[in-house]
Order: sequence, then structure tokens, then C-alpha cells
Amino acid sequence: MEAKTYNLTALTDIWTGDIDGKPPGRLITTGLLGSIRWWFEVVVRGLGGSACDPSAQHKTCQDDKHCVVCELFGCTGWARKFRFDVFDESGHPRQEQITKNTAFKIRFTPLRPIRDEEWALLDLTLRLIANYGALGGKTVYKPTAEKRRQDASHHQDYGIVRIKQRPDVDSIGLNRVRAYVGGERWRGMDHTKFRWASLEYFWCIEGKTLARQDTDSSSFNHVLGRKESKSDAKWLVNGDDATAQWLAGSTGNSKKVFSFRDPARTFGFVKPGRISHDDMLGRLKSVWPDMEDQDYVKGNAILDKLFKSAEVSS
Repeated sequence: MEAKTYNLTALTDIWTGDIDGKPPGRLITTGLLGSIRWWFEVVVRGLGGSACDPSAQHKTCQDDKHCVVCELFGCTGWARKFRFDVFDESGHPRQEQITKNTAFKIRFTPLRPIRDEEWALLDLTLRLIANYGALGGKTVYKPTAEKRRQDASHHQDYGIVRIKQRPDVDSIGLNRVRAYVGGERWRGMDHTKFRWASLEYFWCIEGKTLARQDTDSSSFNHVLGRKESKSDAKWLVNGDDATAQWLAGSTGNSKKVFSFRDPARTFGFVKPGRISHDDMLGRLKSVWPDMEDQDYVKGNAILDKLFKSAEVSS
């Protein structure tokens, strides 16, 4: 069983969390793997499969009756199928936080047989993160165009990576992967509360950034439905606006729009029954009047691109 190694470059710092008893600035590999798992769940749901919500104890999988995500990443009574390691460019175990312009490697070493479909899903997930998403924590931090504020910690970009080299992964095609994640052997899920965390409801725009322009103007807050003035920024324009409440998030619930300055990238999610892709596009056009419809790339189109690029490179 051959290990799969990805050579990456961090285009921004990557935040993986803090652990009591460990000095600051240390790499927490479980934080990195947790982020990869979250995006893996997004991919699986986008392909029509079921994925549990590990953050909700009563909805997690157990033992051998589990979802397709837990099959690979593990759950109570079912061990993860691989060992996960992070190395520096020279191949030594990485212990320090991954900072901007750092080259590093992540390796997945099988501990039990891993199916071709699982490798394909993992590869798809990592390419989604690198090309359209972000890795690790603090990705909800928002950029600013105010030069005197750009170095503030809460305005920093985190989590943007580039894949320099990826391992050989068998190209098995979209239909076969869909059939695998939709198989009857997997535990079914009620996705009502986290149905939005799916590639079907994902969108991305390259080359554009939502940010605070000055004390009284913020394109980021405008899109979320928050007041733009810095002094009132935590308040919604309309406190009864359920869509704004969902987009802006709250304590314990993340924002659903993420934006980065360098490199410029904005992505997010919509929610069926709450806000559609067309509605989200309209919000973005209100702050980017020069934006073209084709700049707004939906998750299903991204899925097709990722599968086609895998076929070309295989």
C-alpha cells in the first residue's frame, strides 16, 4: 500500500489552532486534518452522498454503520484508514506553524486498504481547497483596504495554498465516484441543518476581494447585510433579515462568505430555501458593478473542471 504525498506552498500563513501546554506557533496536525475532512464532507454531499456532522454528537457515526467520510477518516469504533504526516521541504517532520511562502508536504500513509474511489475523493478535495477554498482556521478573518490597518491580526489572510506536485491518483471518472458515495451500504443522514455545506451550494470568484474601504464603508459588510460603519459593524441593517443573519453568522456559527486579499479570492455558500445562487450574485454585483456573470463559478461547474483536469493530468 503506497503512501500519497502532496508538495504544497503556503501563499499565506496557515492557522491550525492552539493546544494547552504547547507553545504558540506550533503546528497542530489534527487541526490541518480536520479542515481537510470538512472539505471532504463538502465534496461528498455535493456528489449526492451523506456525511455526518462530527460537531453534533448525536449525529456522528459509530462502528461499522457509518457514512462514506467516516469510512476513510474514522469515527467511534472505526479507525482512520491512514496516518497523516506533515513534513518540511527536506522531508523532516514539521513542528512549527506553516507561514507564508513556506514549502511543505502532507502525506497519507495507508494503514488499511484504501479504495481507488477514496483516493480520488481525497485528491479532489485537496485540489478544491488549493484552487477555490482555504485550509485551516481563521479563514473567516476579513481583509481591509485601510493601509494602516492591514497588518492587524484580524485582517490577515490565512489558509491559501498551492499544490506544487501531487501523486499519481487513478482517474476513475465522475459517474463511478457518484455511484460510490451514493451506495446503499452507507449510513443515511438528515442534512437539514448543514445541507448548505455542500459543493452544490458553493461558489467562488477569483481576482476579487471584499474588504473594509474606510471607517464608514465595507463591501464585505454590505454583502453580508451588516451595517458598514465600523462603530456599528456588528449590527445587521435589518435585524429581522433571516438571510443576513445566516450569512453573517453568530457566536458558534461561522460566516458563510470568505474573502482574501493576496491572492485575491472570495468564496462562500448559499442555502436552499434561504438564499439562491442568483440572489448571492446580485449581492456581489452591488459592490462589484463590473463583475460578469461568468465570474461567479458555482460548485457543480467546479466539480466538472476538477474531474476534467484530473483526466488530463493522469
